[in-house]
Amino acid sequence: MLIHGQNNQSPFIWDLPIWQPDYAIFFGVLYAVILILGIGLSLVFARSVLDYLNSEHDEH
Repeated sequence: MLIHGQNNQSPFIWDLPIWQPDYAIFFGVLYAVILILGIGLSLVFARSVLDYLNSEHDEH
């Protein structure tokens, strides 16, 4: 059991005390930001591939 302000030395995600509000908020926001960035990068990549496939290939 960790007391407030004590760090966990385990590298595994399942050893983190997720039930504590500060950990839950931090990891919730972290995973939300990673998800939003991943979706955005995927959309940009898909759009660039579609634009390349729909354009004429002899343009520079």
